[in-house]
Amino acid sequence: MRVIFMGTPDFAVGTLEEIIKAGHEVVLVVSQPDKAVGRSKALKYTPVKACAIGHGIEVYQPERVRETEAVEYLRKYRPDIIIVEAFGQIIPRVILDMPKYGCVNVHASLLPKYRGASPIQWAVINGEKITGVTTQRMDDGIDTGDIIMKEEVALREDETGGSLFDRLAGVGAKLCVKTMEAIENGTAVYTPQDNAKATHTAKIHKELGSIDWTKGAEEIECLIRGLDPWPSAYTRLGDKILKIWKAEVVSEQSEAEPGCIVKVEKNRILVQTGRGMLALKEVQLEGKKRMMVAAFLNGCTVEEGTYFKRG
Repeated sequence: MRVIFMGTPDFAVGTLEEIIKAGHEVVLVVSQPDKAVGRSKALKYTPVKACAIGHGIEVYQPERVRETEAVEYLRKYRPDIIIVEAFGQIIPRVILDMPKYGCVNVHASLLPKYRGASPIQWAVINGEKITGVTTQRMDDGIDTGDIIMKEEVALREDETGGSLFDRLAGVGAKLCVKTMEAIENGTAVYTPQDNAKATHTAKIHKELGSIDWTKGAEEIECLIRGLDPWPSAYTRLGDKILKIWKAEVVSEQSEAEPGCIVKVEKNRILVQTGRGMLALKEVQLEGKKRMMVAAFLNGCTVEEGTYFKRG
């Protein structure tokens, strides 16, 4: 099939690679405009753009894909199908109707659950046991189109937002090609979503990582994993921010108030939460490197009976 691929971040690169490997003709890649990074403010290619250039595929980066100029630019490529994955802009109806087989989105959740911008992190934060990837025929809504295929993925006990991101990217890449095959062969089944079961995810902001120690230990531990590697969960130790990278719920009990540092051991720091205790295992003090608690305590004194505070 003649394919226009629309995507921007790392998550979408594997899918573009799989489409190329499957022998489809990717006639154009559409990505968000490059962003200035660092002190030099040099423009950095989006990951999808870098991949496309590596394969000799033309890249188009409109500020707004809904503008008439952008729509007409895409139209001249006469796509059979448009594949959209983490593109970052809303696709207008005029583009949805453009290809013979419509626009297909690769979404990192089991729709209708976790529609929206951050389904991967929220699956971990909310303590889900199962998530997955859905391919859907796009319509005017956000992640509301008919489901074509799904694949489930079980979350591991130590799953982080980053590790789940990598795993779902691989699953999504293969599921997309499988979906394209079914569409081309006329065997694809389109199932309307049950909107009554839909849930929506908000964007992840840095402030979400500020640990509220009145929450339960399990809830905080999920937050820590879900926000790894970005933006990270954090608290305040004295006048400095302390990022928490790894922690585990423990059976020990205390009568202390939430946020109290109950016990400092060689390899862990026990903290009272609103429900149960949490053992901190890997941390990063402001201005320092990420390290295990044993190494952290070699250079920093943490006193029992003191309190962590909201960042």
